[in-house]
Amino acid sequence: MDFPVAEPISAAIAETVGRGDLGYPTWSNWMGASPLAEPFTRRMAELYHWRPRPEWVRNFGDVVQAIQVVLQLTTRPGDAIALHTPNYPPILKSITMMGRRVLPSPLERSGDGWAFDPDRLEREVAGAGCRTLIVVNPHNPTGRVYTTAELEALAGIAARNDMLVIADEIFADLAYPPHRHVPLASLGPDIAARTVTLTSATKAFNIAGLRCAVAHVGPAGLREALDGRPPDYFGIVDVLGVEATRAAWDEGGPWLAALMDHLAANRDLVAGALAARAPGIGYRPPQATHLAWLDCRSLGTATDPGVFFREKAKVELSSGESYGPGGTGFARLNFATSASILSEILNRMAEAVADER
Repeated sequence: MDFPVAEPISAAIAETVGRGDLGYPTWSNWMGASPLAEPFTRRMAELYHWRPRPEWVRNFGDVVQAIQVVLQLTTRPGDAIALHTPNYPPILKSITMMGRRVLPSPLERSGDGWAFDPDRLEREVAGAGCRTLIVVNPHNPTGRVYTTAELEALAGIAARNDMLVIADEIFADLAYPPHRHVPLASLGPDIAARTVTLTSATKAFNIAGLRCAVAHVGPAGLREALDGRPPDYFGIVDVLGVEATRAAWDEGGPWLAALMDHLAANRDLVAGALAARAPGIGYRPPQATHLAWLDCRSLGTATDPGVFFREKAKVELSSGESYGPGGTGFARLNFATSASILSEILNRMAEAVADER
């Protein structure tokens, strides 16, 4: 995001550096008690009325790394991994580079949003003998916030097919009212016991470079597998990442509220500009995230939309093709910037589309 770091985070980092506290931390054994277990569980209880088990919390460098570790410990090459598509490219790449197979559950345009077919997903899971489900909620790139009913359907599929669920919930803090994030593991003890919930302060608070994430590891066998590895086997989080995350979660509320007001205005700015000047670009305002998933299929451009807008508008978007099945003809726009820069981006895109006619 094109925004400065929240003042409590800057102050926490400066204070840590100022006291010279960059040596080995007392919690250096990252496979033991997590330094973020208490802040994480408190935040989940306050925001989402979910009370995780602090002793189930483990540390990771980031969410994608955690996904890779879980897949390494619980699956084998050739195994099918189910997830909604399109999906975040690093997750798809992790699956394929590890020799696993993507089992896509298509998200289709429905009304003013996106939906998936749970019956189709269950049939294909059962047919493939799939035992692992990745749920990205809120969803990247569509910005969909799954309803409790949808999550209950996924929990039922997981239970009936004895599946491990990896819940990437990193965008939970960026849900726009009236949409509300519901942690999958909060639905009951059975789904909690088979779910690895992954989150981080890095997306909402713009501190991705500090590489700090947490995992609430429900499956007992997976906790044993993680704890059975040498302490630093999967890497460790660092002092500044932990202090920044604590400050974000404990003191960053006012900054986050102001951010959400700005992002909501930008989300509407995208809708208004495209409707007025480039109606051929399909856009359903996201229910969460700072990302616009743009349907450019009706534009009739000879090249991928990402390439088209880079060359014709000098605007850098993410190519939809990299998001897997369902991504061709789409592009992803990050609107977490100033209104003036976003207006310039949208103006350039509209002019490029007009020139192509």
